[in-house]
Amino acid sequence: MTTTDAPPTDSAGAAAVEKTHPWADLEPEHFRLLRLAPLPTDRYSGARPLRFVQLARVERHSQEQSLLRLSVQLPGQRTHKQHNVLEVWIDRRHKEARFGPEKGLYIEPGNRGLGRFLLAQGIDWAKQHCPDYQVEGAALPAKDALSEDLRVRRDHCLEAQGFVVEYLDPLLLKARYSAARVDDLRSDWSTEKVQVIDLLDAAAMLQQADQNLHEQDVTIRKLGERIDRFKREDGSLRFTISCLIAFCLFQAGLLIWMATR
Repeated sequence: MTTTDAPPTDSAGAAAVEKTHPWADLEPEHFRLLRLAPLPTDRYSGARPLRFVQLARVERHSQEQSLLRLSVQLPGQRTHKQHNVLEVWIDRRHKEARFGPEKGLYIEPGNRGLGRFLLAQGIDWAKQHCPDYQVEGAALPAKDALSEDLRVRRDHCLEAQGFVVEYLDPLLLKARYSAARVDDLRSDWSTEKVQVIDLLDAAAMLQQADQNLHEQDVTIRKLGERIDRFKREDGSLRFTISCLIAFCLFQAGLLIWMATR
């Protein structure tokens, strides 16, 4: 954790200030390994195999503000800069906490429990620093409700963490989320879907995987030796059978010759 000075930010102009804020382009400083458990194939999300991703974290504190930025990095895959990012801003002047980014929380891969996990981590951090602060509500992007399934999943994710989702039109397109206080939010998530892997656990998993590969290599080598032995025995049997067939044909020919002589 690093403490630096930062200029104040009004909640009304937070989005504009963040673009030029000295904390806007902070690089991650702490990393954790996440395990995404394999889940049944979903008709919207497709296959959901076992995956490992990296959780990156950085935070800053000043007398007037605090920031937590979490991001999920996918191995061998580049994502949009604003995707897989959650920010929590604390404004101590107005005693408010704001969850961002402003354009919404976009998670890839979707429907794997990562959205709730990031929100839970942000809520837990906010509870440690400002449990009695108000939560600044915001509008939800309309693109989150392009389909009924996406809208229901989004609402479930927010409501499971303690946020209130309100719709402003009968078509359920315009919505906003809110909460009374930070302490009213919940910091739990689906641990059966997302697990945080410690360094020693990751090392043990790699060691176990290497041992399994070695055992499989030994098994494959033994099977190969058995196959080679069976091939040699098969060749010997084929030669023996060929000799017996030739001998039988000779005997049959000899008997026929003796019978017809």
